[in-house]
Order: sequence, then structure tokens, then C-alpha cells
Amino acid sequence: MDGMVLIDAASFIMGSDRFYREEGPAHPREVDSYWIDARPVTNRKFTEFVHATGYVTVAERPVRLLEGDQAPGSLVFTPTAYPVDLSDWRQWWRWVPGACWRAPEGPGSDIADKLDHPVVHVAYDDAAAYAHWAGKRLPTEAEHEYASGAGTTTAFAWGDEPHLDGRLMANWWQGEFPYNNKGAIGWVGTSPVASFPPGRHGLFDTIGNVWEWTSDMFAGHGEQAPLRGLPLHSSLRTRVLKGGSFLCAPQYCLRFRPAARSSQAPDSSASHIGFRCARTPE
Repeated sequence: MDGMVLIDAASFIMGSDRFYREEGPAHPREVDSYWIDARPVTNRKFTEFVHATGYVTVAERPVRLLEGDQAPGSLVFTPTAYPVDLSDWRQWWRWVPGACWRAPEGPGSDIADKLDHPVVHVAYDDAAAYAHWAGKRLPTEAEHEYASGAGTTTAFAWGDEPHLDGRLMANWWQGEFPYNNKGAIGWVGTSPVASFPPGRHGLFDTIGNVWEWTSDMFAGHGEQAPLRGLPLHSSLRTRVLKGGSFLCAPQYCLRFRPAARSSQAPDSSASHIGFRCARTPE
């Protein structure tokens, strides 16, 4: 199947007890056979979708508030000028009116030189709409985790060290977060898909570059309470993101690993969130 990799049914150990609380407990899981995109969806592919359907992303729609409409926009990462307290993410994220997939930094920016980068500023509904148009679906958390290299006994998809024989294996933050990014093989921010080596299943960028939407609601593994102590039946129904992004820094967010996961409101978008698609074999 063009641009997709067939993953055979497998049993593996999902999650991890070594790092962040929301990743545990590690437990046996099974996945049936499935197809999954070898690469995340790019700006080029998303442009084709929008031109074919006229789709308007969540970030491009006015936000309805009690006091009136808020201008469309999205969250844009903005590095600080100096070291800051890492407990307050609001110091490096800002809401930018006009920021969206086609203007990732806000008005005046564009994707003319980023057509082969992963599309960003996509909310869950945007990713699901693209998948439906393409005759696919979003992967489950387990499918994404296994395709990323889960089932090994190492922390990272390639081993227990962030680098493999001194080689950078994925696009993650290089330098001191959040004020000094030296660039991943020259790329500060997203990188063109497949700029880094593929994983053991032949997939690119399942680790690093951008977080990717999955179809799963966020809850704890087994009886584990979900991230940030949200009750399992919370009205805040968030979705699971997988894979980490170019903003993952070891001193702040060591999440460029298969078992890593993040909770994200389905109606929110940001400059480090993208997706890839999957398909169930017929």
C-alpha cells in the first residue's frame, strides 16, 4: 500500500515504569495487523486535502466565548531570552491570532519552504477529517507505540542512550530549554520528514519532530490514575499524543521514547502537534 507499512499482529509490553508516572504500569498488550503511514502527514499532503475539500481547520475558525468571538489562532512556541523556571509552560507558549497550519508562526509566515515538513497546528478533528478523506483512520495508542519500537527492552527506540554511537537519531531539543536550541542536524523547529533514520519497522519520525494524535481517550494504564490526577470520568475528555517532538529536552521533557504519552484537549492545536494515519487490513 503506497506510503504505508504493514505491521504484523504482535504481543508486546506497553508503557514503562522507568520514567513518568502516566506511562505506567508497564503491561502486556496485543495489536492486530495494521497498516500505518511510513511518514507523518506533510504540509504538501494536507494542502492537497484542503484544496480537494475546502476544509477549514479548528485554528482557522472563530472561538465562541460568552463575551463574543475570539479571533482564530493557535499556540506558538516562543523561546525565552534566558533561563526560566521550567514549572510554568506559559513562559514559552503564546496564543497567536492568525497562527494555523498554513501560517505556523502567525500572520506573515507561510509554508512555502516547509512543504515536506509535518503539518502542525492541527486539532484532533482536523486529523480525523484528513484520515477520513484519505480512506484511513488515526492509529490507536498501542499501534503507535508498537510501531515506534515498543517491545524492546531499551528506553529509546534505538537503545538506552539518547544518541546511537554519537549519532542523533531523532529531532529533539539540542541545547538548554527553552532559550537555546542549537538545532537538530541544523533544524530548529520541525525538520523535513525522513531527515532522521527510520525505526525498526521502517517508519520515520514516530519519535521526535512532532507529537502525533491517536484515536485513544487519555486515561491511565490499568488502574493508574491519568496524567495530572484527572479522575477517569473527568468531563475534560482529552486524547493521547505519542512520540514527542522537537521541543522534547532531556532536562524538561524526556518524551522522545515509544512509551511516552501526553494528554491533549481535542479542540486545541499547537506548533508541535501533527499526525499520521493507519488502516485496518481488509
